[in-house]
Amino acid sequence: MTYDVVIIGAGPAGLSFARSLADTSLKIALVEKNSQATVANPAYDGRDIALTHLSLKILQRLGIWAHIPADAVSPIERAKVLDGTSDYALLFDSREEKFDALGYIVANNVIRQACYWAIKDLPTVDLITDTTVEHVFSDAQSASAVLTNGEILDCRLLVAADTRFSATRRKMGIGADLRDFARVAIVCQMEHEWSNDRTAFECFHYQRTLAVLPLAANRSSIVITAPTDKADEILYLSEADFNRDVQRRFANRLGKMTLITPRYHYPLVGVHAKQFIATRFALIGDAAVGMHPVTAHGFNLGLSGQDILSREIKAALNQGRDIGKARVLYAYQNQHMRVTKPLYLGTNTLVSLFTNDSLPVKALRKAVLHFSNHFEPIKWLIKKKLTDDSPKIHLPLVS
Repeated sequence: MTYDVVIIGAGPAGLSFARSLADTSLKIALVEKNSQATVANPAYDGRDIALTHLSLKILQRLGIWAHIPADAVSPIERAKVLDGTSDYALLFDSREEKFDALGYIVANNVIRQACYWAIKDLPTVDLITDTTVEHVFSDAQSASAVLTNGEILDCRLLVAADTRFSATRRKMGIGADLRDFARVAIVCQMEHEWSNDRTAFECFHYQRTLAVLPLAANRSSIVITAPTDKADEILYLSEADFNRDVQRRFANRLGKMTLITPRYHYPLVGVHAKQFIATRFALIGDAAVGMHPVTAHGFNLGLSGQDILSREIKAALNQGRDIGKARVLYAYQNQHMRVTKPLYLGTNTLVSLFTNDSLPVKALRKAVLHFSNHFEPIKWLIKKKLTDDSPKIHLPLVS
C-alpha cells in the first residue's frame, strides 16, 4: 500500500497532524495499536490538559475545537504558585491584561475524541487500527513501515507520534535524553465546598506538590506528584482519609473536599529526542519531547510541533518540492528544537529547585517567588507567552 505520509500513533499529536494536512492532496495513513472503538471513544483517564491561547487557535483552525462541547471547557482566570506552608503566592491574573483567561482546561479524553471526529470522515486519511509497526526502513527515495498484520506501507514521509517511549524512534536509531524524576503523578477530580473562583494553584509542598485546577465552580482537577516509594500510601488511602489529606494540605482554601473520580497514576519521566528527524522520518508529539507536567508544556508543545511540520510540508508542496527531503525536515527540526530544548532543560531545573527540600534550596525558592512577583518584566513575559496566539514559544504555568 502506498501513501504520501504514514503516521504511527493516533493520539492527539498524530490525529492533529493528519488533520493539519487534510487540505492538501496528500494520501495519509494513521497506524494505531488500539481498536477503532478506543480511538473513537477514549475513556476518561484522570488527565486534564491546560491549553494556551496558541493551542486554542490551532484547534479552532483545524476544526477540532468545534467538536469540544462548551461545557467541557474551563477557563483559568488566575494562577497562584505557593511554596511550602506559606500563604505568599506568585500571582498571575488575566484581568490585569484584560484577557478572558490565562488558559483553558479540557479533559484529555475529550480532546482525543474531538481530534478523532475531525479526521474520521476525511477521504484522504486511512485509520488502520489494532496493529503495530514491526519494522521501519527509509532511504533517499522512500520509507516503509511493516505492520504486524503483514501489510507493508510505503510512503514519502514516515512520522512517529507513538508516545515518549517511542519504539519507532529507537528503530530509526534516534537516541533520547531521559530524566526519570523517581516520582508519580496521581490525578483525580474533587468537589469542594467553596468556589475555586477560576483560579489554578500550584503548591510546592515539601516531599510532594499539589496542583488544583479549576473545572466547574465547585469542582477541580487534582494533580499530586510524590516520590514513587510514597505513591501507594496516597493511592490506597481510604476515600475519607484521602479527602481529609488533600483538604489539609491545601490549607482548607476550598472548604470540604470530596473525591468524585477514581485516582489514576502515571510515572514521571521527561524525554527529549537528540534529534527530531532522520532520512524521510520525523518525530512529533511526546515521541519528540515528553515533559514533566508541572509546567503543562506536553500537549501544547506537541500541537505546536505538528503545526510547524505541517506548515513546512505545505510550503514544499506549493513550491513543487519533495515533502520527505532533508531541507523540509531540517526546517521543522530547527524551529521546534529552538523552542523545546530550552523549555525541557528549564523545566527540569525548575522541578529540581522545587522538589529539593534542603534548607538552602528552600530559602532560594522563596526568594525566587518574591523576586518574580515584584519584577514586572518576568510576570509580563510569562503572561505574554500564555496568552499570545501567534506561533512562537509559549510557556504555560500549571499542570
